[in-house]
Amino acid sequence: MNHRAMQNEIGALFTCTEHGDYYRIRTPYLYPDGDNIDLFCAVDGDMITVTDFAETTGWLWMQSLSLRRSPKQNRLIEDTCVTHGVAFYRGMLQARCRPGDSLAEAVTRVAQAALRVSDLWFTFRTRAFESITDEVGAYLTERALSFDRSEKLVGRSGRDWTIDFCVRTGERSALVYVLSTGNRSSAHKVTEHVLAAWHDLYHLATGAEALHFVSLFDDTADVWVAADFRLVESVSTVSRWSKPDEFAEVLTAI
Repeated sequence: MNHRAMQNEIGALFTCTEHGDYYRIRTPYLYPDGDNIDLFCAVDGDMITVTDFAETTGWLWMQSLSLRRSPKQNRLIEDTCVTHGVAFYRGMLQARCRPGDSLAEAVTRVAQAALRVSDLWFTFRTRAFESITDEVGAYLTERALSFDRSEKLVGRSGRDWTIDFCVRTGERSALVYVLSTGNRSSAHKVTEHVLAAWHDLYHLATGAEALHFVSLFDDTADVWVAADFRLVESVSTVSRWSKPDEFAEVLTAI
């Protein structure tokens, strides 16, 4: 199949041109900044693979200060791919068109998925106004883990500490501090604050009703250094928000 045959099949709203070893399809869909969403077709015998060559995720991360997707954003991408019947592989959205399949239908599915994924840009824009603890709370709810938020506890010094989560699982509960900041210069101060809290509350980690301490780093922003993790790992279990399943395992293994 050449680009003229592709053009005839996909319709006038899409423009197909040769692009090196591939065929580029300019779609009528737009990224939020107004750029066209382009797709590419790779022909291998009778099989055509329609892909965005990771241009959508590349565009998306250019709009964000963070180089990592949050667990919530990963779930939204996965849901989008399932809805539109496309694969997500190494950052690429793609669909295979086998003999007898409609190329136009495959192109439309990938283009619609790209449009939906690019709309995650709006979650980046609102992230500053959405507490990371809201995401953690939603995740705990999804995992059917019982918890209380903003638990106030008194330390040995007499100081009150507000713990982000008290999670009840099995025979032992856990206290969870969420460490989050978008500012590298303030990251160490956040770590020191949590370290002070764990030391002041350490009497709660002993005895028959001992609580498990968990320090959950929001590492979707690249602001932490190894020293920050080491600082709290002597008095708590360190977990990373970029690996939510491991966080859940820490809680349920108590």
